[in-house]
Amino acid sequence: MSAPRLREKYQTDVMPALREQFRYGNVMEIPKITKVVVNIGLGEALQDANVLDKAADDISTITGQKPIINRAKRSIANFRLREGNPIGVSATLRGARMYEFLDRLVAAALPRIRDFQGLSPNAFDGRGNYSLGIREQLIFPEIDYDKVDKVRGMQVTIVTTAKNDEEGRRLLELMGMPFRRN
Repeated sequence: MSAPRLREKYQTDVMPALREQFRYGNVMEIPKITKVVVNIGLGEALQDANVLDKAADDISTITGQKPIINRAKRSIANFRLREGNPIGVSATLRGARMYEFLDRLVAAALPRIRDFQGLSPNAFDGRGNYSLGIREQLIFPEIDYDKVDKVRGMQVTIVTTAKNDEEGRRLLELMGMPFRRN
């Protein structure tokens, strides 16, 4: 099996461009993407346990990896939430699977969003990590429209080794993320 297309692009194009722009002395200083976390929060899982299974199926179809079930860390009476209740599913992608997912996200899924103007360049956390919310899982070509019981949103978090937002933004721009111009 050959290396993912995006990993090759990172090694041949992105690394030299980042090294030149930010004047890194050591190759290990160059920012890279370490992991991608795909998460679906399910408040309605408290009433209907089947929702959890369907969301887990969606994530496993999109990422190619079996997700874990996230449970409540503490009880919150106003939300009728008890500690240990299942409240979401998430999958953490690394390595080749991560690059494949990012490639599909940028090339296939994001262009399918209606009236897509580009991603917000301001959704960084101060340490070079980027989060984006997706309103519906239907933008992924792997999801069969006829088998979807309910449209669910999801959050995708891209974790990088960048020291600040400027380095993280430039890394993701060079990797092909379609940021909107302010």
